[in-house]
Amino acid sequence: MQESGISILRVSRVYETEPQDFRAQPTFLNLVAEAETRLFPLQLLHAIERVERRLGRRRVIAKGPRIIDIDILLYGGSIVDIGDLQIPHPRMALRRFVLEPLAELAPDLRHPVTHLSVAEMLEAVRDQGVKVAE
Repeated sequence: MQESGISILRVSRVYETEPQDFRAQPTFLNLVAEAETRLFPLQLLHAIERVERRLGRRRVIAKGPRIIDIDILLYGGSIVDIGDLQIPHPRMALRRFVLEPLAELAPDLRHPVTHLSVAEMLEAVRDQGVKVAE
C-alpha cells in the first residue's frame, strides 16, 4: 500500500471468525495492521477504497460476502465523524474479531472516547468465537 501513501508497520496474526450480521456466508479471515500515513482521514478512506477496488471488492450485499474489507479503526487519538467516516470505528469495542488482533499489537492502547484499553475492551467480548487461522 506504499504507493497509496500508506506504510504498513506491523501486522497481527490472521484470525478466523464466524460472520456477525449476515450469517449465511463463509467464515471471515481478520487481521489488524498498524500503518503510518501523512494522509488526512478522508484522504485515507479514499486511498483504502481504491485499494479495495483494485483487489476486486464489489459492494453487492450489505455485510455480505466480500473479497476484502479494510476499516480504519483508529487514527492516532483523533475523533472523526464526517459522512461515511467515523473514527474510532463505531463497533470496534463490540467485536472480538477486531479486538483480538488489535490486542496482539497494542493491548495498552486507549480508545479516544471511552479511554478503555484494548485489553479492557477485549475482556468484555470474550464470549465471541475467534481463533487463530491455521
